[in-house]
Amino acid sequence: MHVLIADRLTCSRCGPEFGLILRADRTHDRRVSEGVLGCPNCRDRYPIIDGFGDLRAPPRGELQKGLAGDPVRPAQEESESLLALLGVTQGPATLLLIGGPAALGAGLAALLDNIQVVGMDADLGTWSGDPSWNRIVSHPGIPFFSCTLRGVVIDGRLSRQWFEEAARVIAPVSRVIVVNAAPTATEWLQDAGLEIMADESGRVVATSS
Repeated sequence: MHVLIADRLTCSRCGPEFGLILRADRTHDRRVSEGVLGCPNCRDRYPIIDGFGDLRAPPRGELQKGLAGDPVRPAQEESESLLALLGVTQGPATLLLIGGPAALGAGLAALLDNIQVVGMDADLGTWSGDPSWNRIVSHPGIPFFSCTLRGVVIDGRLSRQWFEEAARVIAPVSRVIVVNAAPTATEWLQDAGLEIMADESGRVVATSS
Protein backbone atom coordinates (compact mmCIF):
# COMPACT_ATOMS: atom_id res chain seq x y z
CA MET A 1 0.00 0.00 0.00
CA HIS A 2 1.42 3.36 -1.04
CA VAL A 3 1.84 5.85 1.81
CA LEU A 4 -0.19 8.42 -0.17
CA ILE A 5 -3.18 6.07 -0.07
CA ALA A 6 -2.70 5.35 3.62
CA ASP A 7 -2.90 9.10 4.29
CA ARG A 8 -6.29 9.33 2.57
CA LEU A 9 -8.01 6.41 4.29
CA THR A 10 -10.70 6.89 6.93
CA CYS A 11 -12.12 4.85 9.78
CA SER A 12 -14.86 2.43 8.73
CA ARG A 13 -16.19 2.40 12.28
CA CYS A 14 -16.31 6.15 12.98
CA GLY A 15 -17.10 7.39 9.47
CA PRO A 16 -15.46 9.40 6.68
CA GLU A 17 -14.70 12.42 8.88
CA PHE A 18 -12.11 10.47 10.85
CA GLY A 19 -8.74 9.83 9.24
CA LEU A 20 -6.29 7.11 10.19
CA ILE A 21 -2.69 7.18 11.39
CA LEU A 22 -0.21 4.82 9.75
CA ARG A 23 2.33 2.76 11.66
CA ALA A 24 4.53 1.23 9.01
CA ASP A 25 6.44 -1.85 10.15
CA ARG A 26 7.92 -2.72 6.76
CA THR A 27 8.24 -0.38 3.79
CA HIS A 28 10.05 -0.18 0.47
CA ASP A 29 9.97 2.71 -2.00
CA ARG A 30 7.12 4.42 -0.10
CA ARG A 31 4.98 1.28 -0.10
CA VAL A 32 3.90 -0.42 3.10
CA SER A 33 3.91 -4.22 3.09
CA GLU A 34 3.30 -4.67 6.83
CA GLY A 35 1.78 -2.23 9.28
CA VAL A 36 -1.30 -0.91 11.04
CA LEU A 37 -3.74 1.94 10.39
CA GLY A 38 -5.04 3.29 13.69
CA CYS A 39 -8.02 5.52 14.43
CA PRO A 40 -7.27 8.22 17.04
CA ASN A 41 -10.99 8.49 17.79
CA CYS A 42 -12.15 4.91 18.49
CA ARG A 43 -8.64 3.40 18.86
CA ASP A 44 -9.45 0.61 16.44
CA ARG A 45 -6.56 -0.81 14.41
CA TYR A 46 -6.75 -1.96 10.79
CA PRO A 47 -4.00 -4.37 9.69
CA ILE A 48 -1.90 -4.19 6.54
CA ILE A 49 -0.58 -7.65 5.69
CA ASP A 50 1.46 -8.29 2.54
CA GLY A 51 0.34 -4.87 1.33
CA PHE A 52 -3.37 -5.71 1.71
CA GLY A 53 -5.34 -3.38 3.98
CA ASP A 54 -8.30 -4.80 5.93
CA LEU A 55 -10.51 -1.77 6.53
CA ARG A 56 -13.58 -3.66 7.74
CA ALA A 57 -15.27 -2.29 10.82
CA PRO A 58 -15.31 -4.73 13.75
CA PRO A 59 -16.18 -7.43 14.43
CA ARG A 60 -13.91 -8.87 11.72
CA GLY A 61 -14.41 -12.50 10.86
CA GLU A 62 -13.01 -14.58 8.04
CA LEU A 63 -12.96 -12.84 4.68
CA GLN A 64 -15.94 -13.92 2.62
CA LYS A 65 -15.77 -14.69 -1.09
CA GLY A 66 -15.52 -11.53 -3.18
CA LEU A 67 -16.15 -10.73 -6.86
CA ALA A 68 -12.63 -10.23 -8.24
CA GLY A 69 -11.82 -13.95 -8.36
CA ASP A 70 -8.38 -15.48 -8.66
CA PRO A 71 -5.37 -13.48 -9.89
CA VAL A 72 -5.50 -12.88 -13.64
CA ARG A 73 -3.47 -10.97 -16.19
CA PRO A 74 -5.98 -8.45 -17.60
CA ALA A 75 -6.12 -7.77 -21.31
CA GLN A 76 -4.68 -4.35 -22.10
CA GLU A 77 -7.75 -3.53 -24.18
CA GLU A 78 -10.01 -3.91 -21.14
CA SER A 79 -7.90 -1.53 -19.07
CA GLU A 80 -7.65 1.00 -21.89
CA SER A 81 -11.42 0.94 -22.41
CA LEU A 82 -12.02 1.49 -18.71
CA LEU A 83 -9.59 4.40 -18.53
CA ALA A 84 -11.29 6.03 -21.52
CA LEU A 85 -14.68 5.76 -19.81
CA LEU A 86 -13.23 7.35 -16.67
CA GLY A 87 -12.01 10.29 -18.74
CA VAL A 88 -8.69 10.49 -16.91
CA THR A 89 -5.85 11.44 -19.27
CA GLN A 90 -3.11 12.38 -16.82
CA GLY A 91 -2.16 12.29 -13.15
CA PRO A 92 -2.16 12.98 -10.36
CA ALA A 93 -5.26 10.90 -9.77
CA THR A 94 -6.59 8.23 -7.43
CA LEU A 95 -8.94 5.66 -8.97
CA LEU A 96 -10.97 3.06 -7.06
CA LEU A 97 -12.17 -0.27 -8.48
CA ILE A 98 -14.81 -2.10 -6.41
CA GLY A 99 -15.75 -5.76 -6.81
CA GLY A 100 -15.10 -7.55 -10.09
CA PRO A 101 -13.40 -4.54 -11.77
CA ALA A 102 -10.67 -4.71 -9.11
CA ALA A 103 -9.13 -7.52 -11.16
CA LEU A 104 -8.08 -4.83 -13.67
CA GLY A 105 -6.08 -2.88 -11.09
CA ALA A 106 -2.59 -3.75 -12.31
CA GLY A 107 -3.52 -3.20 -15.95
CA LEU A 108 -5.02 0.20 -15.24
CA ALA A 109 -2.04 1.30 -13.14
CA ALA A 110 0.33 0.54 -16.03
CA LEU A 111 -1.37 2.95 -18.42
CA LEU A 112 -0.61 6.31 -16.80
CA ASP A 113 2.17 7.82 -14.72
CA ASN A 114 1.42 9.51 -11.41
CA ILE A 115 -1.84 7.71 -10.68
CA GLN A 116 -2.77 5.54 -7.73
CA VAL A 117 -5.11 2.65 -8.42
CA VAL A 118 -6.92 1.04 -5.49
CA GLY A 119 -8.73 -2.29 -5.80
CA MET A 120 -11.35 -3.04 -3.15
CA ASP A 121 -12.54 -6.63 -2.86
CA ALA A 122 -12.16 -9.49 -0.39
CA ASP A 123 -10.58 -11.76 -3.01
CA LEU A 124 -7.59 -9.43 -3.30
CA GLY A 125 -6.40 -10.65 0.10
CA THR A 126 -5.16 -13.83 -1.59
CA TRP A 127 -3.38 -12.01 -4.42
CA SER A 128 0.37 -11.56 -4.16
CA GLY A 129 1.72 -8.11 -3.42
CA ASP A 130 2.20 -5.94 -6.51
CA PRO A 131 3.85 -2.55 -5.96
CA SER A 132 2.14 -0.98 -8.98
CA TRP A 133 -1.26 -0.69 -7.26
CA ASN A 134 -3.09 -0.94 -3.92
CA ARG A 135 -5.39 -3.64 -2.47
CA ILE A 136 -7.94 -3.23 0.31
CA VAL A 137 -11.23 -4.58 1.61
CA SER A 138 -13.76 -2.48 3.50
CA HIS A 139 -17.17 -2.57 5.16
CA PRO A 140 -19.68 -0.97 5.61
CA GLY A 141 -18.55 1.86 3.31
CA ILE A 142 -15.72 3.22 1.19
CA PRO A 143 -12.89 4.30 3.55
CA PHE A 144 -11.94 7.56 1.82
CA PHE A 145 -12.64 11.20 2.57
CA SER A 146 -15.51 12.72 0.59
CA CYS A 147 -14.90 14.33 -2.82
CA THR A 148 -11.31 13.08 -3.16
CA LEU A 149 -11.21 10.44 -5.93
CA ARG A 150 -10.94 11.14 -9.66
CA GLY A 151 -12.98 8.08 -10.57
CA VAL A 152 -14.72 4.99 -9.22
CA VAL A 153 -15.57 1.78 -11.09
CA ILE A 154 -18.19 -0.30 -9.30
CA ASP A 155 -19.57 -3.78 -9.88
CA GLY A 156 -23.29 -3.58 -10.64
CA ARG A 157 -23.90 -6.74 -8.63
CA LEU A 158 -23.25 -4.83 -5.41
CA SER A 159 -25.97 -3.29 -3.26
CA ARG A 160 -27.26 0.28 -3.37
CA GLN A 161 -25.15 1.49 -0.44
CA TRP A 162 -21.99 1.15 -2.55
CA PHE A 163 -23.45 3.33 -5.30
CA GLU A 164 -24.22 6.02 -2.72
CA GLU A 165 -20.71 5.72 -1.33
CA ALA A 166 -19.18 5.98 -4.82
CA ALA A 167 -21.08 9.23 -5.39
CA ARG A 168 -19.82 10.56 -2.06
CA VAL A 169 -16.12 9.96 -2.62
CA ILE A 170 -15.68 11.24 -6.19
CA ALA A 171 -14.37 14.75 -6.74
CA PRO A 172 -16.35 17.37 -8.69
CA VAL A 173 -16.51 16.72 -12.45
CA SER A 174 -15.42 13.11 -11.96
CA ARG A 175 -17.05 9.86 -13.01
CA VAL A 176 -18.55 6.68 -11.63
CA ILE A 177 -18.57 3.71 -14.01
CA VAL A 178 -20.85 0.73 -13.39
CA VAL A 179 -20.02 -2.59 -15.06
CA ASN A 180 -22.36 -5.58 -15.03
CA ALA A 181 -25.03 -2.92 -14.58
CA ALA A 182 -28.51 -4.00 -13.51
CA PRO A 183 -31.62 -2.01 -14.57
CA THR A 184 -31.58 -0.28 -11.17
CA ALA A 185 -28.09 1.19 -11.64
CA THR A 186 -29.22 4.35 -13.44
CA GLU A 187 -31.88 5.12 -10.85
CA TRP A 188 -29.50 4.57 -7.93
CA LEU A 189 -26.85 6.86 -9.43
CA GLN A 190 -29.37 9.61 -10.16
CA ASP A 191 -30.79 9.36 -6.64
CA ALA A 192 -27.21 9.79 -5.37
CA GLY A 193 -26.97 13.10 -7.24
CA LEU A 194 -25.07 12.04 -10.35
CA GLU A 195 -25.86 12.79 -14.00
CA ILE A 196 -26.04 9.89 -16.45
CA MET A 197 -23.75 10.28 -19.48
CA ALA A 198 -24.19 6.86 -21.08
CA ASP A 199 -26.06 3.61 -20.48
CA GLU A 200 -25.44 0.74 -22.90
CA SER A 201 -24.11 -2.81 -23.13
CA GLY A 202 -24.25 -3.35 -19.38
CA ARG A 203 -22.17 -0.28 -18.58
CA VAL A 204 -23.34 3.01 -17.10
CA VAL A 205 -21.26 6.19 -17.00
CA ALA A 206 -22.27 8.91 -14.55
CA THR A 207 -20.63 12.20 -13.60
CA SER A 208 -20.64 14.54 -10.64
CA SER A 209 -21.36 18.25 -11.05
